[in-house]
Amino acid sequence: MKIIIFAGGTGRRLWPISRKATPKQFEPILGDKSTVQMAVDRVREQYGAENIFISTNERYLDTLREQLPELPPENVIGEPERRDLAPAVGLTMAHLAAAGDDLDEPVTILWGDNYMSDVSTFLSLLAAAETLITRQEAEIVFMGETPRFANENLGWIGLGEKQGKVEDRPYYSFESFRYRPPQDVAQKMYDSGEFVWNTGYFVTSIGYIWDLYQTHQPEMGAGLQEIKEAIGTPAYDEVLHRVYPRLEVISFDDAILTHVAREQAVVLHGEMGWSDPGTLYALKEALAKTTAENVVRGQVQATNTSDSLLFNEEDDKLMAVIGLEGMIVINTEDAILVVHKSQIPQVKQFVNNLEGTELERYS
Repeated sequence: MKIIIFAGGTGRRLWPISRKATPKQFEPILGDKSTVQMAVDRVREQYGAENIFISTNERYLDTLREQLPELPPENVIGEPERRDLAPAVGLTMAHLAAAGDDLDEPVTILWGDNYMSDVSTFLSLLAAAETLITRQEAEIVFMGETPRFANENLGWIGLGEKQGKVEDRPYYSFESFRYRPPQDVAQKMYDSGEFVWNTGYFVTSIGYIWDLYQTHQPEMGAGLQEIKEAIGTPAYDEVLHRVYPRLEVISFDDAILTHVAREQAVVLHGEMGWSDPGTLYALKEALAKTTAENVVRGQVQATNTSDSLLFNEEDDKLMAVIGLEGMIVINTEDAILVVHKSQIPQVKQFVNNLEGTELERYS
């Protein structure tokens, strides 16, 4: 099975920990390794470095090849510019198809900025999904996280009827996606037991996804086909930089997943300890054992403070906080952020507003 890990985002919602030049997936936010290194470590032993591919922006190619020297250099695939996920997924599929791989071979889509505490459960779900694709019992298998609480900041997958078991794991028919429901709706979904968190992980086959592009996104499919034919030739760079920027900016969900027939998809889920720290408070939620617990890094002294993320990246400076609740305080070498958890959505917009100004260097 081939593994594709996407690591091309800029992580603006995690500013100032994550910057345009050094996105969150390349930074050791906690521990000694970046999240993309941890993502590779989870699957390398079971699937082999030669079967792991990284999709990223061209500006990060050198960083990734330094962080992941065990991967063949050609397995790190660079986009000339950001065009959302539909073109990015299509580009990786073009590379796999051009390599002459069996188009029926299973392929997994993963993300390079997630945390996970139970890798053994994750690997068992991957193996079960691979079996379902190999046996042609489904065209695509969505992998969900058994929800731990009613989270309004994540996507959810609706479960249908139980279809059977594979390697002692039940799998279900696919009913629906729901992205970031209101808290009261999330609570009802959680209480029903009929929904799981959407990790964004799925297992399918190279040929199935390639055919969906050709059928439902014919213009993009034609561009990807032109790029595919140039892979491995001296013309590749010219073709890639000419064709890719013309591909439509559209999400993978809208371009491809909306066209997946329900009967072609199934859902597996388990307790992987998965979390997607897409915002600063989501990072705090992912790393804390309870809501009231603070998450602290660096020289920090906190008094009468709860439910806060407190990061200090300057070794010779003391961060002192008193009487805070639900706050994010980040001190870096060149920027300080103080924001209440209820205002977290404004962080990305703030960083976007720096573009084209004299302060853009801080983005």
